[in-house]
Amino acid sequence: MQPQTITKKRSRFAFIGDIIGELRKVNWPSRRDTVRLTIMVLIVCLVVGIFLGALDYGFSELVARVLLGGG
Repeated sequence: MQPQTITKKRSRFAFIGDIIGELRKVNWPSRRDTVRLTIMVLIVCLVVGIFLGALDYGFSELVARVLLGGG
């Protein structure tokens, strides 16, 4: 049992070392790119949210007028 435990511990440390090595190879975006893309995502989310809200409001009004017969 002892050799397997040592091998598992070594393989875990080797795995963590491999992860660190791969993270060093990653081409991380610059701060400017990160800020620019974050703002872009927020704007797209806002536009889609407004569009879906307007669509929901329109369908709610349609259902209220057609099916419920009121306004």
